[in-house]
Amino acid sequence: MRFLCDEMLEGLARWLRAAGYDAQKAPRSARDRDLVRHALTENRILLSRDRDILQIKGAETCVHLLASPDLEGWASELRNSLKLDWLHGPMSRCLVCNVPLQDATVDDIQSMPIDSQVRPGPFHTCPQCHRHYWPGSHVRRMMERLQAFASGQSGAKEP
Repeated sequence: MRFLCDEMLEGLARWLRAAGYDAQKAPRSARDRDLVRHALTENRILLSRDRDILQIKGAETCVHLLASPDLEGWASELRNSLKLDWLHGPMSRCLVCNVPLQDATVDDIQSMPIDSQVRPGPFHTCPQCHRHYWPGSHVRRMMERLQAFASGQSGAKEP
C-alpha cells in the first residue's frame, strides 16, 4: 500500500513511514482535486478527514476517509479497515524523505554523531537527505508505539 496524506494528517504520514510504508505528505495548501489526481496517477490511497473531497470526480476510488480525531484513532481505523500492518517494515524508510534506507557504509558510521563502538547497530543512511539512523532510545519508544498500534492498544504517548 502506498499513501498520500492530506495536510491535516502530516503526523500520520510520519508514523506510516516509521511502519515501513511509502507515505507522501500533501504539499501545503494543495487543492483537493490536485490531491485526488496525484493519488490516482501514482496509485496511492489518499487519506483525509475532509468529507467534501468525495465530491471530486474519481475520489471514490482512491480516498479513504478517517473519522477519528487523533492519531490513535487513525491507527485503529487503518488497522481495521485496510488491514494495515503497523509492523510491516519498521524503521526501513527515512522519516523525512520517505525514501527506503540503505545500510550505512563505514564512512557513514564514522560521520555519525555517536560512538559506534558503544551503540549497537544496525546503522542506516538515507540516500537522499543523508540522515543517519541507528537504534537509539527514540527507536525503542517508536517501536513500542507501533506495537501498540498493531495490537489495538491505545494511550501510547508520542516520543
